[in-house]
Amino acid sequence: MLAARIEMMQQMPIFGAIGADAIEFLLAPAPLVTVRGGDFFFREGDPAASMFVLETGHVTVSKSWQGHELLLRRFAPGDCFGEMALLDLFPRSASVRADEDCDAIELTPENLYRLFERDAEQFALIQMNIGREMSRRLRATDELLFRARMGETLEAPQRIEPAS
Repeated sequence: MLAARIEMMQQMPIFGAIGADAIEFLLAPAPLVTVRGGDFFFREGDPAASMFVLETGHVTVSKSWQGHELLLRRFAPGDCFGEMALLDLFPRSASVRADEDCDAIELTPENLYRLFERDAEQFALIQMNIGREMSRRLRATDELLFRARMGETLEAPQRIEPAS
């Protein structure tokens, strides 16, 4: 089971190029969390204390807006979420709900700090990978925002009456 977890994590962008021994060390104190379908891993605004590596099940990431929950993204086994908690001290920026029963590995800043004390190079690589993953997600969000705004801009001239 441990070998499968290590292999799964090495396939993820955040843990790409991380040695098996470093991942095993990181996993040693990390609990496996089970969340029932319909329950939340965390809600927007909750204190952020960990990230999760999804082993089984699917989750939906959503954000509240004007009293509605809006879908941001869906994740499947082998994906991770909540990684911002490892870098900043701000509350959760979105909610993550289990679409079905889910199992996930929970990693905390303390787990990473232990790795820093043992192998600063592997720690730095994980931090860099987290930054890259967050940058990819930000670029995708920026593109969606740009397209939405361009759609509004392109529609606006059609509503304006031409000058006579």
